[in-house]
Amino acid sequence: MERRVGFVDYRLENFHANTYLALIRGDLAHRGFTVTGCWALDADAGREWANRNRVPWYESAAAMDPHVDCYCVLAPSNPELHEELCRAVLGSGKPVYVDKTFAPSLAVAERIYALADRHGAAIQTSSALRYTNARQAVANRAAVRHMVTWGGGRSYAEYAIHPLELLVSVMGPGVERLMRRGSGDVSQLLLDFSDGRTGVVNVYAGTDTPFAAAWSTDESTRILTVDPSTMFRDQTDAILTLFETAAPSVDRAESLAIRRVLDAAEDPEALTRLVAV
Repeated sequence: MERRVGFVDYRLENFHANTYLALIRGDLAHRGFTVTGCWALDADAGREWANRNRVPWYESAAAMDPHVDCYCVLAPSNPELHEELCRAVLGSGKPVYVDKTFAPSLAVAERIYALADRHGAAIQTSSALRYTNARQAVANRAAVRHMVTWGGGRSYAEYAIHPLELLVSVMGPGVERLMRRGSGDVSQLLLDFSDGRTGVVNVYAGTDTPFAAAWSTDESTRILTVDPSTMFRDQTDAILTLFETAAPSVDRAESLAIRRVLDAAEDPEALTRLVAV
Protein backbone atom coordinates (compact mmCIF):
# COMPACT_ATOMS: atom_id res chain seq x y z
CA MET A 1 0.00 0.00 0.00
CA GLU A 2 1.47 3.32 -1.08
CA ARG A 3 1.45 6.04 1.56
CA ARG A 4 1.42 9.58 0.21
CA VAL A 5 3.45 12.39 1.80
CA GLY A 6 2.93 16.11 1.32
CA PHE A 7 5.70 18.69 1.86
CA VAL A 8 4.70 22.08 3.27
CA ASP A 9 7.39 24.73 3.45
CA TYR A 10 8.35 28.37 3.28
CA ARG A 11 10.97 27.99 0.56
CA LEU A 12 11.35 24.43 -0.68
CA GLU A 13 14.97 24.68 -1.77
CA ASN A 14 16.61 23.72 1.53
CA PHE A 15 18.76 20.91 2.89
CA HIS A 16 15.96 19.19 4.79
CA ALA A 17 13.47 19.09 1.91
CA ASN A 18 16.15 17.71 -0.40
CA THR A 19 17.41 15.19 2.15
CA TYR A 20 14.00 13.83 3.18
CA LEU A 21 12.95 13.49 -0.47
CA ALA A 22 16.15 11.67 -1.41
CA LEU A 23 15.84 9.27 1.55
CA ILE A 24 12.17 8.50 0.88
CA ARG A 25 13.03 7.73 -2.74
CA GLY A 26 16.32 5.98 -1.95
CA ASP A 27 17.46 4.30 1.28
CA LEU A 28 13.92 4.18 2.68
CA ALA A 29 12.05 3.31 -0.51
CA HIS A 30 11.21 -0.08 1.00
CA ARG A 31 8.94 1.71 3.48
CA GLY A 32 6.46 2.32 0.65
CA PHE A 33 6.11 6.11 0.87
CA THR A 34 5.95 8.58 -2.02
CA VAL A 35 6.06 12.38 -1.92
CA THR A 36 2.94 13.10 -3.95
CA GLY A 37 2.57 16.83 -3.40
CA CYS A 38 4.16 20.04 -2.19
CA TRP A 39 3.17 23.59 -1.40
CA ALA A 40 5.21 26.53 -0.15
CA LEU A 41 4.62 30.14 0.85
CA ASP A 42 7.31 31.20 -1.64
CA ALA A 43 5.35 29.93 -4.63
CA ASP A 44 7.80 30.84 -7.39
CA ALA A 45 10.74 29.06 -5.74
CA GLY A 46 8.42 26.21 -4.77
CA ARG A 47 7.26 25.59 -8.32
CA GLU A 48 10.86 25.52 -9.51
CA TRP A 49 11.80 22.99 -6.83
CA ALA A 50 8.74 20.87 -7.62
CA ASN A 51 9.51 20.80 -11.35
CA ARG A 52 13.19 20.04 -10.79
CA ASN A 53 12.41 17.22 -8.37
CA ARG A 54 9.35 15.81 -10.18
CA VAL A 55 7.00 16.42 -7.25
CA PRO A 56 3.42 17.62 -8.01
CA TRP A 57 2.95 21.27 -7.05
CA TYR A 58 -0.30 22.59 -5.57
CA GLU A 59 -1.35 26.19 -5.20
CA SER A 60 -2.56 25.66 -1.64
CA ALA A 61 -2.49 23.10 1.15
CA ALA A 62 -6.23 22.63 0.69
CA ALA A 63 -5.74 21.72 -2.98
CA MET A 64 -3.02 19.22 -2.03
CA ASP A 65 -4.92 17.58 0.82
CA PRO A 66 -6.92 14.99 -1.23
CA HIS A 67 -3.64 13.75 -2.71
CA VAL A 68 -1.68 13.08 0.50
CA ASP A 69 -2.07 10.99 3.66
CA CYS A 70 0.40 12.84 5.91
CA TYR A 71 2.46 16.01 6.05
CA CYS A 72 6.02 17.18 6.61
CA VAL A 73 5.96 20.80 7.76
CA LEU A 74 9.50 21.94 6.94
CA ALA A 75 10.84 25.55 6.96
CA PRO A 76 13.74 24.45 9.20
CA SER A 77 15.27 27.93 9.26
CA ASN A 78 11.95 29.73 9.85
CA PRO A 79 10.18 28.43 12.96
CA GLU A 80 8.28 31.71 13.14
CA LEU A 81 6.24 30.40 10.18
CA HIS A 82 5.47 26.95 11.62
CA GLU A 83 2.22 27.96 13.27
CA GLU A 84 0.90 29.40 9.99
CA LEU A 85 1.98 26.30 8.07
CA CYS A 86 0.53 23.97 10.71
CA ARG A 87 -2.80 25.78 10.61
CA ALA A 88 -2.92 25.03 6.90
CA VAL A 89 -2.71 21.24 7.42
CA LEU A 90 -3.67 20.18 10.95
CA GLY A 91 -7.36 20.59 10.24
CA SER A 92 -7.13 17.48 8.05
CA GLY A 93 -6.53 15.30 11.10
CA LYS A 94 -3.69 13.57 9.23
CA PRO A 95 -0.31 12.86 10.89
CA VAL A 96 2.08 15.81 10.81
CA TYR A 97 5.82 16.00 11.37
CA VAL A 98 7.11 19.52 12.17
CA ASP A 99 10.77 20.22 11.53
CA LYS A 100 13.13 21.74 14.06
CA THR A 101 12.89 24.20 15.73
CA PHE A 102 9.24 23.38 16.47
CA ALA A 103 8.13 26.89 17.42
CA PRO A 104 9.65 30.30 18.21
CA SER A 105 8.23 30.32 21.77
CA LEU A 106 6.56 28.07 24.31
CA ALA A 107 3.23 29.86 23.80
CA VAL A 108 3.29 29.10 20.07
CA ALA A 109 4.35 25.49 20.69
CA GLU A 110 1.41 24.98 23.04
CA ARG A 111 -0.98 26.50 20.49
CA ILE A 112 0.26 24.14 17.77
CA TYR A 113 -0.18 21.10 20.02
CA ALA A 114 -3.63 22.29 21.08
CA LEU A 115 -4.66 22.69 17.44
CA ALA A 116 -3.41 19.18 16.64
CA ASP A 117 -5.34 17.77 19.60
CA ARG A 118 -8.50 19.60 18.55
CA HIS A 119 -8.38 17.89 15.16
CA GLY A 120 -7.12 14.52 16.39
CA ALA A 121 -3.89 14.83 14.38
CA ALA A 122 -0.82 12.91 15.51
CA ILE A 123 2.08 15.38 15.66
CA GLN A 124 5.79 15.04 16.31
CA THR A 125 8.89 17.19 16.14
CA SER A 126 12.59 16.60 16.63
CA SER A 127 16.10 17.55 15.69
CA ALA A 128 18.09 14.89 13.87
CA LEU A 129 20.45 14.84 16.88
CA ARG A 130 17.89 12.66 18.67
CA TYR A 131 18.86 9.88 16.26
CA THR A 132 22.61 9.54 16.72
CA ASN A 133 25.20 7.06 17.89
CA ALA A 134 25.68 9.18 21.03
CA ARG A 135 22.12 8.68 22.25
CA GLN A 136 22.16 5.03 21.24
CA ALA A 137 25.38 4.50 23.22
CA VAL A 138 23.69 5.48 26.51
CA ALA A 139 22.66 2.02 27.63
CA ASN A 140 20.78 3.15 30.75
CA ARG A 141 19.49 6.71 30.48
CA ALA A 142 18.02 6.62 33.98
CA ALA A 143 21.53 6.15 35.40
CA VAL A 144 22.94 9.37 33.87
CA ARG A 145 23.68 11.96 36.56
CA HIS A 146 25.43 14.57 34.42
CA MET A 147 25.66 15.18 30.67
CA VAL A 148 27.52 17.67 28.49
CA THR A 149 26.83 18.28 24.80
CA TRP A 150 28.52 20.41 22.15
CA GLY A 151 27.46 21.76 18.78
CA GLY A 152 28.34 24.35 16.15
CA GLY A 153 26.29 25.61 13.20
CA ARG A 154 25.45 28.93 11.59
CA SER A 155 23.94 30.68 14.62
CA TYR A 156 22.82 30.10 18.19
CA ALA A 157 19.22 30.93 17.23
CA GLU A 158 19.03 28.15 14.63
CA TYR A 159 21.42 25.54 16.01
CA ALA A 160 21.07 25.57 19.81
CA ILE A 161 18.22 23.10 19.34
CA HIS A 162 20.65 20.36 18.26
CA PRO A 163 22.92 19.84 21.30
CA LEU A 164 19.92 20.60 23.54
CA GLU A 165 17.78 17.93 21.88
CA LEU A 166 20.58 15.41 22.25
CA LEU A 167 20.81 16.16 25.97
CA VAL A 168 17.07 16.17 26.68
CA SER A 169 16.56 12.98 24.65
CA VAL A 170 18.82 11.25 27.18
CA MET A 171 18.03 13.09 30.44
CA GLY A 172 14.32 13.67 29.91
CA PRO A 173 12.09 16.73 30.35
CA GLY A 174 12.70 17.45 34.04
CA VAL A 175 14.70 20.67 33.66
CA GLU A 176 14.02 22.93 36.64
CA ARG A 177 16.58 25.77 36.49
CA LEU A 178 18.95 27.32 33.97
CA MET A 179 21.80 29.78 33.76
CA ARG A 180 23.36 31.05 30.54
CA ARG A 181 26.95 32.16 30.02
CA GLY A 182 27.42 34.20 26.86
CA SER A 183 24.59 36.05 25.16
CA GLY A 184 25.67 35.61 21.54
CA ASP A 185 26.38 32.79 19.14
CA VAL A 186 28.90 31.30 21.58
CA SER A 187 26.88 30.37 24.64
CA GLN A 188 26.79 27.80 27.40
CA LEU A 189 23.61 26.66 29.13
CA LEU A 190 23.89 25.26 32.65
CA LEU A 191 20.89 23.08 33.47
CA ASP A 192 19.61 21.75 36.78
CA PHE A 193 17.34 18.71 36.42
CA SER A 194 15.15 17.02 38.99
CA ASP A 195 16.78 14.64 41.51
CA GLY A 196 20.03 16.61 41.52
CA ARG A 197 20.97 15.75 37.95
CA THR A 198 22.81 18.36 35.87
CA GLY A 199 23.61 19.17 32.28
CA VAL A 200 25.66 21.58 30.18
CA VAL A 201 24.90 22.55 26.58
CA ASN A 202 27.74 24.23 24.69
CA VAL A 203 26.80 26.12 21.52
CA TYR A 204 29.79 27.35 19.51
CA ALA A 205 28.10 28.68 16.39
CA GLY A 206 30.38 29.89 13.65
CA THR A 207 33.21 27.60 14.75
CA ASP A 208 34.52 24.23 13.64
CA THR A 209 32.86 22.34 16.50
CA PRO A 210 31.51 18.83 15.98
CA PHE A 211 28.41 17.58 17.74
CA ALA A 212 29.60 15.57 20.72
CA ALA A 213 28.42 14.34 24.11
CA ALA A 214 29.81 13.20 27.44
CA TRP A 215 27.72 11.52 30.10
CA SER A 216 28.48 10.43 33.64
CA THR A 217 26.94 7.77 35.83
CA ASP A 218 27.97 6.75 39.33
CA GLU A 219 30.43 4.30 37.74
CA SER A 220 31.98 6.05 34.75
CA THR A 221 32.11 8.86 32.21
CA ARG A 222 32.01 8.35 28.45
CA ILE A 223 32.79 10.88 25.73
CA LEU A 224 31.69 10.42 22.13
CA THR A 225 31.77 12.47 18.92
CA VAL A 226 28.53 12.21 16.98
CA ASP A 227 28.67 10.23 13.76
CA PRO A 228 26.41 12.24 11.42
CA SER A 229 26.35 9.65 8.63
CA THR A 230 23.06 7.96 9.56
CA MET A 231 21.17 10.47 11.70
CA PHE A 232 19.00 11.91 8.92
CA ARG A 233 18.18 8.44 7.62
CA ASP A 234 17.20 7.29 11.11
CA GLN A 235 15.23 10.49 11.74
CA THR A 236 13.36 10.10 8.45
CA ASP A 237 12.67 6.47 9.28
CA ALA A 238 11.09 7.63 12.57
CA ILE A 239 9.01 10.21 10.70
CA LEU A 240 7.69 7.52 8.37
CA THR A 241 6.78 5.38 11.37
CA LEU A 242 4.77 8.32 12.73
CA PHE A 243 2.95 8.50 9.40
CA GLU A 244 2.39 4.75 9.34
CA THR A 245 1.13 4.36 12.91
CA ALA A 246 -0.22 7.83 13.80
CA ALA A 247 1.56 7.28 17.13
CA PRO A 248 4.28 9.83 18.02
CA SER A 249 7.54 8.28 19.23
CA VAL A 250 8.91 11.54 20.66
CA ASP A 251 7.58 12.49 24.08
CA ARG A 252 5.73 15.80 23.78
CA ALA A 253 6.93 16.70 27.27
CA GLU A 254 10.51 16.60 25.99
CA SER A 255 9.73 18.82 23.00
CA LEU A 256 8.02 21.35 25.29
CA ALA A 257 10.90 21.19 27.79
CA ILE A 258 13.33 22.03 24.98
CA ARG A 259 11.25 25.09 24.10
CA ARG A 260 11.01 26.11 27.77
CA VAL A 261 14.80 25.97 28.03
CA LEU A 262 15.26 28.06 24.89
CA ASP A 263 12.77 30.62 26.20
CA ALA A 264 14.39 30.77 29.64
CA ALA A 265 17.81 31.24 28.06
CA GLU A 266 16.54 34.48 26.48
CA ASP A 267 15.72 35.95 29.90
CA PRO A 268 18.39 38.60 30.70
CA GLU A 269 18.30 37.41 34.31
CA ALA A 270 19.65 34.04 33.16
CA LEU A 271 22.99 35.72 32.47
CA THR A 272 23.44 36.52 36.16
CA ARG A 273 21.70 33.75 38.08
CA LEU A 274 19.76 30.51 37.83
CA VAL A 275 16.22 31.11 36.60
CA ALA A 276 13.22 28.79 36.66
CA VAL A 277 12.47 26.83 33.51
